[in-house]
Amino acid sequence: MTRRLVIVVRADPVICGHSGEARNLAEAALRRGFDEVRIVTWPIDRLQQTGLPLKPLDRVLPYSDGIHVERPDPVGDYKVPDGRWLAGLTGRLVELFTDGVPTVAMSLYLSPHATAVADAVHVARRTGLPVNVVTVAEAVGSDVTNVVRACVEADRFGAAAHVLAGYLDHDVCLAVSRYTRDLVVAEAEAVDARHGTTFASRLRSRVAVSYPAIDVGLYLNRPDDGPVLAARGLERDGYVLFLSRLAHAKGVDDLISGFSRSPACAGLTLVIAGNGPDATRLRALAADSPAADRIRFLDDVSDDEKPHLMAGCAAFVLPSKPRPEFVETFGIALAEKMLAGGGPVITTDTGGILEAVGDTALIVPVSAPDAIAAALDRALGMSAVERADWEARGREFALQFDRGVVLDGILTAVDAVRSLAGSSIG
Repeated sequence: MTRRLVIVVRADPVICGHSGEARNLAEAALRRGFDEVRIVTWPIDRLQQTGLPLKPLDRVLPYSDGIHVERPDPVGDYKVPDGRWLAGLTGRLVELFTDGVPTVAMSLYLSPHATAVADAVHVARRTGLPVNVVTVAEAVGSDVTNVVRACVEADRFGAAAHVLAGYLDHDVCLAVSRYTRDLVVAEAEAVDARHGTTFASRLRSRVAVSYPAIDVGLYLNRPDDGPVLAARGLERDGYVLFLSRLAHAKGVDDLISGFSRSPACAGLTLVIAGNGPDATRLRALAADSPAADRIRFLDDVSDDEKPHLMAGCAAFVLPSKPRPEFVETFGIALAEKMLAGGGPVITTDTGGILEAVGDTALIVPVSAPDAIAAALDRALGMSAVERADWEARGREFALQFDRGVVLDGILTAVDAVRSLAGSSIG
C-alpha cells in the first residue's frame, strides 16, 4: 500500500452536511489514486443514544470498494463514562498511524475528532514504530458555537485552550467558509484578551478556507425525475421544498408562516423533508397553520432521492437564522439544490450562506415570514426565460464545490507539508 486517507467524523447515517462531505472526500480520494480510505466514526447505537438525527438506516447509499467505515467499540466498562468511545476511536487511530503507510488523516469537527487525531499522533510518535502521517483539521461552525464560545462565555479557559491548541497541532488547518474562519479567530481573540494567550494570531496566519465537497455528478447526471416524484405523489413545480435538518435555526417555522401567506402558493404543497430535534414542534405548528392540509413532512428521504426532489420543486427555501446554539456556516443543501436545477432558491444572509449561493439566490431577512411570502410570489411569478437564467447561474456557481476540486486543494496543502518535511506524498 502506498497511500491511505483516514477521515474522522460523525459520518453516515447522520443527517448532516459534513457527514456527507466525508463520503464525498472518500470517494474522490479513490479517484485520486489513494489505495485505501478509512472513515473512523462512532457505533450506530451510540449515535442513536445522542439524539442526533439519523438517515433511514436501510436507505444509506453503499460506499465504493476501497472505502472502509470503522466504528471502534468502547474501551473499558461503565466506570469510564463517555470516555470509553473516545478511547476506542483514538486507539484505532494509533494503530492506523503506526504501520508505516503514508497517511493523510483528516478530521471534520474539532471537538472531539481533531483532538482525537492530535492525541493519536502524539501517542503514535512515542511508540517508536514507523509513523508517516500528515494531519488536516477542518473547523465547522458548531465547533465554535457548541464548544469554544460556550467556554469563553463560562470562562472555562482550559477547555477552550484544549480545542484551539489541538487545532493548531495539525499540519493543515482548514475552515469550511470564510465566515467560519473569522468566527474561530474572533473567539480565539476573546480567549487571548482574557488570558494573555496568542491563539488568534496563529490561527489567522494558518487557517485556510476549504469549502464542503459535493458529489456534483449525483445532481447533474441523474435519471428521469418523474418516477421518483410520482412515488411521493408529487408533480414537477407543484410543491415548495425545504430539505435539511429540522432545528430551530433552520427557520422552518418562518417558512410555514410565509408559505401560508403567499397567494402564489395557494395551489401548491409545502414539502418539509428531514428530521431533527425540532420535528415535533414543527409538526404541531404546521397542523395549526391555515395551510395545514397542504403541508407534508418526509422523514425518510434517501441521498439518491434528494436530487430528484430538489430538481422538481417550484422553489427551494432555507430561511436560516442565527441562534446561540447554531449558525449556518455554509449551507451545503443550497449548493446541492443549485446543482440539481429546478425553481429558484430563497434563503437568508446568515453565517456563510452567501458563500454558498453568491448572487444566485433570492435573499430575505431572517425571521421574516412576510418577506418569505413575497419571495415565493416573486419566484413563482418568474417567466420561463428568467427562471432558466437563475437556474443556469446557480448551477455554474455551485460547480466550484465539486468534490474532486475540493480534495485537490486539500492535497496541494498536504503536498506542501510533505515537501517541507523532505518527503513526497507518493
